[in-house]
Amino acid sequence: MQAELVIIGTELLLGEIVDTNAQFLAQRLSECGINLYYKSTVGDNWLRIVETLSRALSRSDIVIISGGLGPTDDDLTRAAVAAVTNRPLVLDEKALSTIEAYFRHRYGEGQMPSNNRKQAYLPQGAHIMPNTRGTAPGFILEHNGRAIAALPGVPVEMEAMFEGSLLPYLQEKYDREVIVTRNLSFTGIGESALEELVKDIIASQSNPTVAPYASQGAVRIRLTARASFEDEAEALIEPVAREIASRTAEYLYSTSGQSLEEVIGECLRSQGRTLAVAESCTGGMVGHRITNIPGSSEYFLRGYIVYSNEAKISDLGVNEDTIKQYGAVSPQTAREMAEGVRRKAGTDFGVAITGIAGPGGGTPEKPVGLVYISLASPGDTIVERHQFTGSREQIKQRSAQAALTLLWKGLR
Repeated sequence: MQAELVIIGTELLLGEIVDTNAQFLAQRLSECGINLYYKSTVGDNWLRIVETLSRALSRSDIVIISGGLGPTDDDLTRAAVAAVTNRPLVLDEKALSTIEAYFRHRYGEGQMPSNNRKQAYLPQGAHIMPNTRGTAPGFILEHNGRAIAALPGVPVEMEAMFEGSLLPYLQEKYDREVIVTRNLSFTGIGESALEELVKDIIASQSNPTVAPYASQGAVRIRLTARASFEDEAEALIEPVAREIASRTAEYLYSTSGQSLEEVIGECLRSQGRTLAVAESCTGGMVGHRITNIPGSSEYFLRGYIVYSNEAKISDLGVNEDTIKQYGAVSPQTAREMAEGVRRKAGTDFGVAITGIAGPGGGTPEKPVGLVYISLASPGDTIVERHQFTGSREQIKQRSAQAALTLLWKGLR
């Protein structure tokens, strides 16, 4: 079975709102074992909506629409579906009664605006999907062996209607396979370098499929298998995941979708170790990520944002002569920051970051994006030099990721 999404709304094309509906629907369809090959976003324009729906119906078994079911003139979904399927719009008395009851309950007798009556007109032969969170009923229309399902654009209404009405319809109507996905997460390696390590596996993929993805400082490989039952899909994934893990163990931090900070937290807790951080250019980003994990107070004792030279000296005990001789952005200063925060907080590990996030402040000797990260531990102090590129925000994010990566390596 092949599904297609048509998301309607000019506000989406203008970037005024983020399209969370498509993400929700794509995830739920995947979980249900339904193929999704196409997604279109179209504005509130009659010709373009009709054209998009016609194309979708020509190639997909079910077209799922989100948006355009409101009561105003630019809500065109009902009429467009009627036009594409060559059916008249007819008043559904049950839908009208439900809309009227909604307004009576909320606002009192006789308070329904006249244009809300429009929402009760549906393409002839359509089956209503009740809206438990709003006024606009959705509908399912079967046509020439295919189906169109129209859902509201308001996310809370759309999600409730999908779960309550459309999902049971899909489960009853179509034979489905189970789709199981497993994500392997990596850090300290780029997407292209990771791909080289598993190039032959990717080239020979069939079931499961193997696909690498990159984000800020982290990479994942997604394994997706299809089978009649979940345990069969898991059995298909397991040997491939095991082979990838054996080749990439140096960089693999999770096989279950955990974040790097979650894995670090589990390591610290299981080892009975504690952590403190000192941040300059990242402005608290590492501490923020660490403390996003529930229970992090068990192992994260203290964080310093030492943005100025004076703060590095007074709060962490960095030697003033070190900064004068080598500068705030130097391996020497990073080392003293890490050792100082570990000493001050009385922790097992101290992490420190100092760098130039830009866009100004760089020199030929110390360009924008130069960052030093240090990890002080009971046995040693390590300093890494990084040269990041990108915007100020990207450099900060990449620096924080690199600091967490260094800590993860130290914990291992």
